[in-house]
Amino acid sequence: MPALKPTAFAARVTWLGTVPDGDSLPSAVATALTLGFDGPAGEKHGGRTRPSCSRVTSQHPRGTEIANVRQLSVLSAEELAQIAQGIGLDTVNPEWLGATLVIEGIPDFTRVPPSSRLQGPDGCTLVIDMENRACVLPGRVIEAQHPGAGTRFKTAANGRRGVTAWVERPGTLRLGDTLRLHVPDQPVWTHLAQARA
Repeated sequence: MPALKPTAFAARVTWLGTVPDGDSLPSAVATALTLGFDGPAGEKHGGRTRPSCSRVTSQHPRGTEIANVRQLSVLSAEELAQIAQGIGLDTVNPEWLGATLVIEGIPDFTRVPPSSRLQGPDGCTLVIDMENRACVLPGRVIEAQHPGAGTRFKTAANGRRGVTAWVERPGTLRLGDTLRLHVPDQPVWTHLAQARA
């Protein structure tokens, strides 16, 4: 019995990019992404494993080798517009946030359930790991471009920073592609609020 349910929700790919190897955050614009099991080819966040970071310090000491479920940073165009409004800019460029992929058409995208899938026309499938929490790093990039705006990023991006994802099935994503959303076919755990308390 299938554990994932195809939905009527779909999104259009509006922007693609890669973060080159090195210490910088900004992405380089791309027209297509070839995705293997290691993620985008030549991407800073690619690989089957990665050193643990602040997202998982409650589980692993920083720098511990763990499975890489943060191969891609996926954002929504709608939430980027909300972030821009919150910091007082006309637009926030995805490359400032180190984005891999920007999509349009799925409401409240950052809150899509973990383990949901985004599937492209050739079967390329991304697994959503979890919300990509807002941090100060993109704010520093924005501040360099627009003094005074970067300090407002973290607050404006709270709950709107998109998600991290990893490649379940390799393929190619191109600008204009339609991705269909598939969600886990299970109820919300009744003890979730208690576990989070």
